[in-house]
Amino acid sequence: MSEKRNPPIIEEYEINPHTMIILPLTYGSRIYSQILEMEDEFISPFKPIEIIRKGCISFGSSYEGRKEATKQLIGITHKAPITIDSTNSIYFFPTASPSSPHCIWISQEHIHFHRREDYGQTQVLLKNNQLLTIPISYNSFHNQILRTALLKTTLGKRIANIERSDRYLINGRNFASERVGKYKIGIKE
Repeated sequence: MSEKRNPPIIEEYEINPHTMIILPLTYGSRIYSQILEMEDEFISPFKPIEIIRKGCISFGSSYEGRKEATKQLIGITHKAPITIDSTNSIYFFPTASPSSPHCIWISQEHIHFHRREDYGQTQVLLKNNQLLTIPISYNSFHNQILRTALLKTTLGKRIANIERSDRYLINGRNFASERVGKYKIGIKE
C-alpha cells in the first residue's frame, strides 16, 4: 500500500494551465490554500482569493479589472467567474462569495464530470480522475459552470472579432468608418 505524502508548503505560487482547484485550508488560526494541479499538490500560506488576485496580476490585470470585465461582458456581479488568462484558457469560478473563508476556486477547464451528492454538496471528477465532494449545491455548481462557459465564449468572440479586424488592416481593406472620396481642405481654387 502506498503512503500519501504531505504536500509541500510553498511561499510563491503562480496559477498555470495545470492548476485545477484552490481550496481553503484551516492551518491553526489562519486560512491557507491547498492547490491541486494535474500531477502535483501544494500548500500555500495565502488565502485562495489572494492566489487568484496574484494570478490576475501575473497575466496583466487586477482582480478588480477582471471582475469589471466579467460584469461588462456578461452582466454577472455576484460570485463572478474570472478570466485569469484567456490565451491559455484559464478561467476560474468561486463556489461562494470570494470574501468568504470557505470559498473554493475551480478551473472550469479541469472539470470532467459533476453530479448531485447529498443535500448542498456536489461530487466533482477532475480531469486527472481525482474525485472531490464540494460543499455547494448541484444547481449552484452547475450555474457557475454555465456562467464561466458564457464568459469564455463571449470573450473568445470578442478576441476573434479584434483579430479579424487586425487582418483587415494588414490586408489594406477599408472599414465602414473610413470615407473614400475627395475632401476639400479649405484651399481656394
